[in-house]
Amino acid sequence: MVPDAHLLIVDDDERIRGLLQKFLMRGGFMVSVARDAAQARRILAGLEFDLIVMDVMMPGEDGVTLTRDLRKRLQTPILLLTAKGETSNRIEGLEAGADDYLVKPFEPKELLLRINAILRRVPQVRAAEPVRQVIHLGAVRYDLDRGEMWRGDAPVRLTATEAALMRVFAAAPGVAISRDKLVGDQSGADAAQERAVDVQITRLRRKIEVDPKSPRYLQTVRGEGYMLQPD
Repeated sequence: MVPDAHLLIVDDDERIRGLLQKFLMRGGFMVSVARDAAQARRILAGLEFDLIVMDVMMPGEDGVTLTRDLRKRLQTPILLLTAKGETSNRIEGLEAGADDYLVKPFEPKELLLRINAILRRVPQVRAAEPVRQVIHLGAVRYDLDRGEMWRGDAPVRLTATEAALMRVFAAAPGVAISRDKLVGDQSGADAAQERAVDVQITRLRRKIEVDPKSPRYLQTVRGEGYMLQPD
């Protein structure tokens, strides 16, 4: 396994996304998720990944079409997941630029083996010349790899809760994240927990924004939650 490899899972099925994320994180990977091609594009605009695991059958733009378009500008390995096992479907995916093709249903362990096999084949340029994943928020920059925030040359101290929130936001820039997810309670957050999140967001804005009362980077999305919108 490539140490600290960052994977992007693109699948419209929320249950499958969650299961794959948990399984692959237990396998030692950093994992971000996207629910469709549009969200994947927004995430890819701000972050670099070591590998993309993508479902073929998605509403709107399908996985093969997205793979073909990404190949015009990205060399990131892509593993396609599909319910279609016919040879013609596999050939279509590979011709679009996918590195491998896994037919549903599959054993999670097989997915892990395929991912590791692809990563072993990819030249490890980053080992010699690391590429830091940095998000720019005006005068502030956030180093996703190190979990550090800086304003110019001065470090910005984050509490443990603020650091945890930044990891969540930075993994999905431009995507609204609900209070439930920020609390980390998938069954739903109570009112007190949601108010606590609001307080933490207010404190985090003071460390990021020029005008915390009129936030440019850590925005409130009405009815959906909060969103980090980098430069």
